[in-house]
Amino acid sequence: MGVDLRQVVAGILTITMFVMLGQMLHRDYYDSLQEKAQGDAHDIEFEGSRVSVKDSLVGALEGNKGPWMDDNNDLNPCWPTLLSDEAVSSKGYVTFSLTNGPEYHISQITDAVMVAKHLGATLVLPDIRGSKPGDERSFEDIYNADKLIKSLDNVIKVVKQLPEEVSLRDIAIVKVPTRVTEDHIKENIEPIFKSKGNIRVATYFPSLNLRKSSQDGETDPVACLAMFGSLELQPELNAVVESMIERLRTHSEKSGGRFIAVDLRIEALEKKNCHSTGVGGSKTCYNAQEIAVFLRKLGFAGDTTIYLTQPRWDSSLNILKDIFPKTFTKEAVMPASKRSKYLESESSEYENVIDFYISSRSDVFVPAISGLFYANTVGKRIALGKPQVLVPAEISESSSLATDFISPYISKKNHLAYSCFC
Repeated sequence: MGVDLRQVVAGILTITMFVMLGQMLHRDYYDSLQEKAQGDAHDIEFEGSRVSVKDSLVGALEGNKGPWMDDNNDLNPCWPTLLSDEAVSSKGYVTFSLTNGPEYHISQITDAVMVAKHLGATLVLPDIRGSKPGDERSFEDIYNADKLIKSLDNVIKVVKQLPEEVSLRDIAIVKVPTRVTEDHIKENIEPIFKSKGNIRVATYFPSLNLRKSSQDGETDPVACLAMFGSLELQPELNAVVESMIERLRTHSEKSGGRFIAVDLRIEALEKKNCHSTGVGGSKTCYNAQEIAVFLRKLGFAGDTTIYLTQPRWDSSLNILKDIFPKTFTKEAVMPASKRSKYLESESSEYENVIDFYISSRSDVFVPAISGLFYANTVGKRIALGKPQVLVPAEISESSSLATDFISPYISKKNHLAYSCFC
C-alpha cells in the first residue's frame, strides 16, 4: 500500500503548528501567573541567532559564537517633557520603608513619591528592612541619597530624617496598592492626610504583574521618573557590582565579553507548588539541569559564562557547571576584600541588590523563577536597552532559536516601562 505524500506533509505541518502554539501559550502563561497573586508584599508567585524580532526590537549578531543579540538604544525617557513646572509645596510628611528586596523597592519608592506629590507633602527618606526582625539599614547603606533628592528636586521636597518635633503618634498608617493612581490618592488617602497631617505609606501588591493595559491610561510622568530615574546604588556598592561584571566579562573572551545572568535560587525552587504545571504542561520554575538543557538547545556554547543569583554554591548546580564550566555564584566573582562586608553579614539585602543590578546589566537574562524580580529586571533592562530576556521552556527539538523565547513583556512591548520610554 503506497503512502500519500500529501498526507505526510499535512501531518508534519499539523505537528509543527502544535509545537509553535505550545511555545506561545507557555510564554504568555509564564507572565500571566503573576496576575494571580493576592495579598501583601510577602506573597511570592510565578507565573544560532538567524532571525530578528519584529519591529527591529532585537537584531541578531553576525559572526559571533552563540545566539547573542544586539542591545537596542533607540528608546529615550518620555517623562522629562511631561513633568509640570509647578512649585513644590511641603505640608506634612510622608514616611515609608523599603522591604523585601530591590524588586519591591522600585515599586515602593514610586508609590511613596506619587502619594507625596499629589498630597503636596514632604517625603522622608525610607529605612531599609530585611526579612528578619531587627534587620534594618539606612537608605544610604545601599542607595545614593543625594541622587534621589536631586532627581526629585522639581517634583517634591525630600528630607533625610523626620523632624524631632513630629511625634510618631501623629502619623497615620495607610495601605496603598502598588501603581497607585491620583484618583485613589484623592479619594482614599487625602482625607486621612488632612485629618492627621502626616502619614506612613505601606505598599501592598494585588498583582506582581507589570504589564500595561488599556485600563491604565497614560502613566504619570512622576511615576516614570521615580521608577526609572531616581534610584542608584551608593558609590562603594556600585563599584563592587561593576568589578563583578568586569570579572564576568573577563571570563567571556570567546563570546566577546558577553555573559548570561540566571535568576535561579534553590530555596525558591524548593517552595511548595514551585513545580506545578499549567497551560500545556508549562512549569512555574526550572532547575539547574533544565536551564542547562534550555541554553544548550538555543545554541549557547559550552564556554559561555553564566552568573547565578543562588547565594552560595549547591551540589544541585553541578549539572549546570558540567555543561557550562564557567558558571559562577557571587562569592566566586566578588573581590576578596569586599566579601566580609557584602557576603558574610546576617542580612541578605546586599546580596539581593547585587543580583538585581547584575541581572539588569547582563547581556542575556534568564528567569528560572517568575515574580516581581523577573518583572522589574525586565523593566530595568528595557530602560538600559538590553531586551534579550529569554523565558525558559522545555524544547522538544534538538535545537531552537533564541528569538522564539523572548519574554512577552518585550516581544509584545506590553511592559509598563514602554509607557515611560519612547
